Amino acid sequence: MRKFLMMAAALVSIGGPMTATETAGPETYDLLFKTGTLDDFSRDHRLVYDRTVRNRLKPETEERDTGQIVLSLVDGQVPEAHLKFTHDDKYRNLGSFPASVGNPIIMYFVETVVRDMAESAGGSPFYIRNRVKEALVQPAEIRADQAIIAGETVDTVDVTMHPFRDDPNAARMQGFDRLAMTVSMSEDAPGWYLSLSAQVPGADGGDPVYSSVMTFDHTEPAQ
Repeated sequence: MRKFLMMAAALVSIGGPMTATETAGPETYDLLFKTGTLDDFSRDHRLVYDRTVRNRLKPETEERDTGQIVLSLVDGQVPEAHLKFTHDDKYRNLGSFPASVGNPIIMYFVETVVRDMAESAGGSPFYIRNRVKEALVQPAEIRADQAIIAGETVDTVDVTMHPFRDDPNAARMQGFDRLAMTVSMSEDAPGWYLSLSAQVPGADGGDPVYSSVMTFDHTEPAQ
């Protein structure tokens, strides 16, 4: 893992934050699903992520899916990470996951993209999920960049995947063949992930057909 972070840092020094290269398939998965990312996070605090959704195909889903995702850690015989979605004074539980595996926000991100695409463009959710899962273990673009956390500049690694590029069913995907999924990560970010975004650009270069962006916002004391 550290090898890839060092490679990203070298990219910054060689060509600036916009320089990019390509990972091998296993490297893509190892970066995206890094284990142990919650091991040192305090059980007395929670991670809070903002999620903003824009959807020209299903605009009625924007309010439903825009809100905050709260991650809480619960000790037990098997420590768990609990995810909860909140919007105004409403909330719904998203599930519990073994904390030792890592931060489950990445799994939630992947599943929401699969669900949103199936709901918006139609098609089999099984086919969509399989294509996305394949992208997670295929070579992907890796980019070194920087971000601000709590007023401090930190180095980041961004991985971008295009699960449906050259898909034989592209003509029926209502633009989702142009889907780009980008995950930004940093050793200095609590829980590893800074942002997780899925974008379907407009064919004419205008507003995106679909956009889902989850961004780490803050930590707060557990209640």
